[in-house]
Amino acid sequence: MLPSQTLLHTAVFALTVLQALASDTFIAAVYEHAVILPDAADEPVSPEDALALMNKNMDVLEEAIKEAAQQGAHIIVTPEDGIYGWRFTREAIYPYLEDIPDPAVNWIPCTDPTRFARAPVQERLSCMARNNSIYVVANIGDKKLCNSSDPSCPSDGHYQYNTNVVFDSEGKLVARYHKYNLFMSEIQFNYPKEPEAITFETSFGKFGIFTCFDILFREPAVVLVSELQVDTVLFPTAWMNVLPFLTAVEFHSAWAMGMGVNFLAADTHYTNMSMTGSGIYAPDGARTYYYNMKTEDGRLLVAELDSHPRRSPASLPAVNWSSYALSVGRFSPNDHDFGGLIFHDWFTFTELTKPGGNLTVCQKDLCCHLSYKMAGKQEDEVYVLGAFDGLHVVEGQYYLQICTLLKCKSTDPSTCGKPVETAQTKFERFSLSGTFGTNYVFPEVLYSGVQLAPGEFEVLNDGRLISKTRPTKPVVTVTLFGRWYEKDHLKQDPQPPAFP
Repeated sequence: MLPSQTLLHTAVFALTVLQALASDTFIAAVYEHAVILPDAADEPVSPEDALALMNKNMDVLEEAIKEAAQQGAHIIVTPEDGIYGWRFTREAIYPYLEDIPDPAVNWIPCTDPTRFARAPVQERLSCMARNNSIYVVANIGDKKLCNSSDPSCPSDGHYQYNTNVVFDSEGKLVARYHKYNLFMSEIQFNYPKEPEAITFETSFGKFGIFTCFDILFREPAVVLVSELQVDTVLFPTAWMNVLPFLTAVEFHSAWAMGMGVNFLAADTHYTNMSMTGSGIYAPDGARTYYYNMKTEDGRLLVAELDSHPRRSPASLPAVNWSSYALSVGRFSPNDHDFGGLIFHDWFTFTELTKPGGNLTVCQKDLCCHLSYKMAGKQEDEVYVLGAFDGLHVVEGQYYLQICTLLKCKSTDPSTCGKPVETAQTKFERFSLSGTFGTNYVFPEVLYSGVQLAPGEFEVLNDGRLISKTRPTKPVVTVTLFGRWYEKDHLKQDPQPPAFP
């Protein structure tokens, strides 16, 4: 046999073995952590005091990691800001930062802690992963020196980044991601000059990673899924819930479904800032989730997922989000449309005045169609169908197209769009669709008590969001949340639409 043939046979054998070792499913874990916060201070603490606080948080995380490993988890995600909190100026966070090298250096901090600059946090995280044979995902701060030859170099001579790190089951650093879309209050950090699309391969799928506010933008979130074809997204977050569309469990599960990927979301738990809501989400719905505004308890979640959800027989077909809505004319005409604000955006509403029927409401190019039947409408509850087609400009700028069925806070129409957590009206069925100009639409169903509805609704390939079964709980909102990324840099409309 020729040497080249021998090499070929060896390569084929090795590939066969790797495929045999590759898992069709894996066990995922996320930990919602009630972070121990530093005292608010403008002046930096000593490096020793900073490490002492971080070790207190890592003590808690280590117990969660051990427990996840004992339950067979292959990977665990911990929250954004989960090791030191967020009460920082740029100067005050500096003692908490470490220089995190490029993973290409092939480094296991646990076994070689002195190879680079002192890095006790990376060393400890690496040992947690290695000692428990589990991938560990954590959020820490990176610092990088720069000088005057770099025109963007900050005046203090270094960059500071909100950074996710991933250590594999041997403790090796395999991924480092610098957050690109910083939230407005993150004055302590810089963003990288270019968005980073970070992926890594395992025997149980291809993973991508980004952080919190990144989820609302095309880069890197959509790039990872649409162009780099990751199977699972890792998502450390410090998410502040905003009803009716942007509670953590609601929006993150919708993003997983709309993008057709697994999504592992670990939120910080801090109810004073409405932070709670972690979950393990598959494209067809939540496997497990946690939302708790009543106590300050952390929570470990563990669930099984398909390693390659796109190959699964249950994977969702490609959806043409406007197909059905464009094929039907307007449902019954509305003489009583009215306007209202939802999270600073001016929606057009029409009320569901009957216990069942068909309705249409339009704004600009977006027409939203609803067919519904209530099981028994409560007299003191008002529901509306709403449409928004425009640029959101508060706490970030991004273009939205939204169709929503939602409960108003009271019978006063002016309360429609204000946050509501509970409802009593049950629906027998619903079907919501819209004439979307974007293919990026995220389907949300939220029940009373901020509860999800896994298995009770589906998206048809013609773009309808429909109830599969009679909804088991009263409905707070049914929403198609569309993001039109190409329009993010338009000028804001000078004024909301007028109503008679």
